Formats: sequence, structure tokens, C-alpha cells
Amino acid sequence: MLDLRIIVGSVRPGRVGLPVGLWVERFASADDRFEVTLLDLAEIDLPFMDEPNMPHLGQYTKEHTKRWSALVEPADAFILVSPEYNATPAPALKNAIDFLSAEWKYKPVAFASYGGVSGGMRAAQSLKPTLLQMNMMPVPEGIVIPFVSSMIDDDGVFTPTEPVEHGATSVLNALARWAEALKPLRSS
Repeated sequence: MLDLRIIVGSVRPGRVGLPVGLWVERFASADDRFEVTLLDLAEIDLPFMDEPNMPHLGQYTKEHTKRWSALVEPADAFILVSPEYNATPAPALKNAIDFLSAEWKYKPVAFASYGGVSGGMRAAQSLKPTLLQMNMMPVPEGIVIPFVSSMIDDDGVFTPTEPVEHGATSVLNALARWAEALKPLRSS
């Protein structure tokens, strides 16, 4: 089985990222190709980047960074759950990515992006150059969730539309293919 880590990138009060992330977790867990772990940045509670050394050195001095590294390193693939704030991803998500380096290498990544009319696609696109710099493989497929608030009920439960579910299926297929293809690079 492939180790899939779903990272909920929003930490703000009133966020809908957690209900979306919980749905992505349930959806992916039903696929027998993946062992799924949800990582909620609100619970992980990373400060703004505070390591004295460059991340590519792997010389972490802070316990929170060492814990974050241990959560990210075993993954074979990622789904980043991100809102769109001013056409960019949640700052906590970008910060969490910047904390590490080698832990991201040669792993495929997809987005479950959400927002208004654009479904968070501008945020996903703006983060792709960073992910490529980290030697990750952003897959073209995505879970795009436009008008996300219309899919959240009064109890805070996310219920996707059929196109959103179709996007999730496409993402899982792409992540499985890329994770297998990149395994030799991760093991060397």
C-alpha cells in the first residue's frame, strides 16, 4: 500500500478545510491502494518558520520541526487541502512546506482546493513552482471545489457534488501512478 498524507492547510477559525479534509480522508481510505493519514496544521501548530539552519541541511533544532519531519517523511504521496486567500494558498500551508526539504523529494502531490467561483485553483497554481523547487511532482489532476460553502451543511459536514467526487477519483489514480513511478528515486 502507498502511504498517502492529506494535509489540511487552513488554520483559521471558521475554516471549512477540516470538513473538506475529513471527506477526502474518507474517500481515499475507501481506495485499497492507500494507507491514509490526515494531518491538520491547526493541530500540528507550527510557528512561523523559526529554524536557524536552512531546511535542505536537515539540521533541525526545534522539537516541532522534528515532529513535523517525522509525519511527512514516510509519505509516498500528498493531497494538500487548501483554500484560496487573495489568489494564494493558506499561509500556514506554505509555512509548513518551507520547514522541510528532503522529506518532500520525489513524491507526487495533488490539491483539494476550494473557494468561490475559481474553486481555489489560483491558489493551487501559485504553489506549484514551490513544489517543483522541492522536487515534488504536482499532478495535473485536482479536486476542485467551487462555491464550497454550498456543500457544507448546518452541522459543518461537507457533501461533494458528482464532479468533485470524479476529481477525487482522478487524483487518486494519478497519485498511485506517480507514487509507484517515483519509488526508485525515493529509495536511492
